[in-house]
Amino acid sequence: MARKVNYLNNRDLLLEIHRSKTTYCEFKNNDDANYDNIVDNKADCFSADQIQQAKENKAAKQTRALVESYEGPLLKKSEIKRQVEILPKDLLSEDLVFRVMTFEHIPLAPGRKKTPKREADYHARLNFKPFKHYKFTDSTCTDLKEVGKSHCKDDEYSLTHGEMTNKLAKMLIMLVNRYSQKSNWRGYTYLDEMRGNALLQLSGMGLQFDEAKSDNPFAYLTASISNAFTRVLNTEKRNQNIRDDLLVEAGKNPSFTRQIEHEEKIRRMREDTLAEWNESANKSSRTPK
Repeated sequence: MARKVNYLNNRDLLLEIHRSKTTYCEFKNNDDANYDNIVDNKADCFSADQIQQAKENKAAKQTRALVESYEGPLLKKSEIKRQVEILPKDLLSEDLVFRVMTFEHIPLAPGRKKTPKREADYHARLNFKPFKHYKFTDSTCTDLKEVGKSHCKDDEYSLTHGEMTNKLAKMLIMLVNRYSQKSNWRGYTYLDEMRGNALLQLSGMGLQFDEAKSDNPFAYLTASISNAFTRVLNTEKRNQNIRDDLLVEAGKNPSFTRQIEHEEKIRRMREDTLAEWNESANKSSRTPK
């Protein structure tokens, strides 16, 4: 039996989303772009639990990279991992990179929202949530230094210098094409419009996936595609109903869909009427004379 192959997976999607976001960012060093933990504010970076979580995440990533690059004797993956595994206790605190979600470096945009409700409503509109990267200055973990921030170029706010990676764009196209091949979508004549609408939506919100809340971008993107397809379907159905009404008023035959729906409606009415007649006949036969 052929082994099932996943054409896309969450790990590759997360990696390409991260690479695409970094094109909109500026870092002191290239290594500072790879974060080890995501927190809501700078104070959380000093938490012992958050530091331990960052070490565990960093150790897991480094171990996985060593396992994938292993070129020694042929062994089971578990045995390779046992040989090259990096433990959290072996990592230095000053090497950890924390991603702090913040709007402090994003310019204000008064009036952008009539009734602002969230912090994002008071600032310029962005293609993904802004953040800064921090590292500890030394092993005492008492002070932080900024090593990078999003939506920045030459230490100034910028929103246009980055771009989505080619690989992520190909992934989104593949995801839309595979989704359009499902049995409940592939029969529509306006399928190309559905695909185009979905790709347009993904190009605008594909990077808005929040890694702090979930590690399943596949479900996030699939839900977005489903909404785009459904939106086009509802629009086409509404237009078709208007067109059929005009044809009926002009004495012409409407679409086959309207004709089939009408025949189905007449059939149900006939069955309901027959059922009522049978029920009435049975009641009259049971009534004593």
